[in-house]
Amino acid sequence: MELVRQQVDLPGGPLVVMQPAEAAELPDDREVDWAPLLPYWSVLWRSGVALAREVAVAELRGKRVIELGCGLGVPSLAAARGGAEALASDEDPDAIALLERNARENGVGLAAVRADWGDPGPLLDEAPFDLALAADVLYMRAAVAQLLELLPLLAPEVWLADPGRNFTEPFMERARELWRIDTVQRGVVRIHRMRERA
Repeated sequence: MELVRQQVDLPGGPLVVMQPAEAAELPDDREVDWAPLLPYWSVLWRSGVALAREVAVAELRGKRVIELGCGLGVPSLAAARGGAEALASDEDPDAIALLERNARENGVGLAAVRADWGDPGPLLDEAPFDLALAADVLYMRAAVAQLLELLPLLAPEVWLADPGRNFTEPFMERARELWRIDTVQRGVVRIHRMRERA
């Protein structure tokens, strides 16, 4: 796989992200319902960058953080650089391998695991976490039910970044029953901070 070096500017300094060259030619700057034919994990999604910027200014030192559907894992890298014990997860083994390389490129330590939300044993084995992260994961109908079931088992707080994918509203409608939700807008991306109801 041919890789190119990208720089992601974050508060506290840039991160270096090696990305498949084919995906680097397709920046995520089109309409929200656009999706490449390439593996989704290989795109530097604006939701992932927006979430990483939120993570970069948060006080996460000593916290246990998990990212679901990490792809290139920019939020996980930001969390690890900020002192969190980060676990990044994706179902694609190529994503996991490249994320481990990107962690070394940035001199941060994190763990990465291959996991499927339909069979989340490897994630549940590591729970509970203090915070769960997810960026641009609501592009398939199946993700709604899977995430609504899985996220409360992982952490009492979830930060979900989304540009308004087709299945965001069905997810949010049911999520409001489970969590208190504060939402901020970052360009076309919304960051939903969801906390367990007391």
